[in-house]
Amino acid sequence: MAVLLALATAIGGCRRPAGVVAADDSVMLPDSVTEASREAADMTRAAEAYADSMLATLSLRERVGMLLLPALFSRGDDANLRQIAEYVDSLKVGGVVLLKGTLEGAAIIADTLRARPGAGLFVAVDAENGLRMRFEDAPEFPWNRELGHLSDDQLLYEFGREIARECRAVGINMVLGPVIDVVPGEGSHGIMRKRSLGSDPRRVADLALAYAKGLEEGNVISVAKHFPGHGSASADSHRALGEIRAGREVIDSVDLYPFRRYAAEGLSGVMVGHLAVAALDSVRRPAVVSPVVMQDILRDRLGFEGLVITDALNMEGAMGVKAWQAIEAGADMVVAPTDTRAEISCMLDAFREGRLSEATLNDRCRRILFYKYLIGLPFRQRITDIGSAVAEVGAEAPAVQDSLTNALRRHMSRSPRR
Repeated sequence: MAVLLALATAIGGCRRPAGVVAADDSVMLPDSVTEASREAADMTRAAEAYADSMLATLSLRERVGMLLLPALFSRGDDANLRQIAEYVDSLKVGGVVLLKGTLEGAAIIADTLRARPGAGLFVAVDAENGLRMRFEDAPEFPWNRELGHLSDDQLLYEFGREIARECRAVGINMVLGPVIDVVPGEGSHGIMRKRSLGSDPRRVADLALAYAKGLEEGNVISVAKHFPGHGSASADSHRALGEIRAGREVIDSVDLYPFRRYAAEGLSGVMVGHLAVAALDSVRRPAVVSPVVMQDILRDRLGFEGLVITDALNMEGAMGVKAWQAIEAGADMVVAPTDTRAEISCMLDAFREGRLSEATLNDRCRRILFYKYLIGLPFRQRITDIGSAVAEVGAEAPAVQDSLTNALRRHMSRSPRR
């Protein structure tokens, strides 16, 4: 169901769809559009009311824990389940990010999380080329470097819908994608290599937004990355802080263009990278701790109102960054802290010492709760049969795989031989 996109339209200002212009210059909207708008408005009010009422019940420790998304390998063994119990029951985290493993392990983790009381938890995964990116037994799809050659946006939308279907089957409700970084040249080189959809910012935006809309109409949160753009970074942020040396005009017309489009569509999440961008922020620091990048540019200038999520803090590009600093600077949630318990202690200390305000905590938690309501986490159901859930993942994948493969073959047959 398309609740996420309908709601996003209501939040984002309801761009006017085509309609009949009346004599008073008002727009007469089709019944289907006005009904969707009413439903979106109703859902908005319900989500806001839920966020406010739930927030009022949370202790300081629960609000702080909600801001963290620690990482877990996708295994269903006892050690992993004990780790989940610590994260959820003791540390009160807002969700988890799944690392490498199997579909069965992912389903066991998601089902275990669903059994926990409270607001429900985000279960996120990198799925840039489908769930195979993390799960060895998931269907395999082409990487973005290949998909960037497609001329039909509808294929990317169908790809997104398929990934959403597979995610829902095993209890995943957030995809850390699409990648909307624009690479220089033809996209055949550079750090992002196969992860980028190409070097044309408009085409990258068209394809990535189609994929994101497929995800969100499948009731899975999309998280575009890596703001403000990793395409021309001097280093891989897994290994070092990436430096963006382009001028402001280039950054605005190239790197920020897909993010501007994503924000205008009212989509749900943006991941901020470990990137220092001198043209945007004169202080050399990762964007994840830059209020200039996250607040002044992403929130105020681009008008993004969804979830702002950091890239993983256990990456070398984030060396020395504390979770509370990212939250204070503008992030809503922090991914993969190296030591979740220690980060919670640091955040509590920052709160008590006045470096992290209660207003900031409440703002971040309210937005998180809003989106949790939106994807139905307060009303979650258990997975009744793990084996059937895993089998369901591959049930419809071949049709989408064939569509993408055939389209890419047609592209190759039309391309001039070198």
